[in-house]
Amino acid sequence: MTKMRYDCATCPGYCCSHSRIAVSEHDIARLAKHFGLSHDEAKKKFTYNYKTKEVDEQILRHQKDHIYKTICRFFDTDERRCTVYEARPNVCRKYPYGNRCGYHEFLMFEREHQGDDEFIPSA
Repeated sequence: MTKMRYDCATCPGYCCSHSRIAVSEHDIARLAKHFGLSHDEAKKKFTYNYKTKEVDEQILRHQKDHIYKTICRFFDTDERRCTVYEARPNVCRKYPYGNRCGYHEFLMFEREHQGDDEFIPSA
């Protein structure tokens, strides 16, 4: 197994700030089960439909955030971690699609050069 070159626990949740976190019907069903809701209740409460000429997706709702303008509604903005980790959508399970995370590398570079282990660069 290839060693991971990132540590999500040291990140303020960059991937969770992506504006479009698309979820499948299976992801919605998993969240519904996690919260003891019906599929339709979870879909209405946790997602909205994003539609353009090219795309038609269910997207996770966001909340305001003091680091990024907005972040996934399931992200704890004080603890900087996912509150539904066991029930998280597949896109979150697969991110960053390999053993490296470009944002983590950038973050570690900036923290090293700033001499501050908690520095968060503005983008």
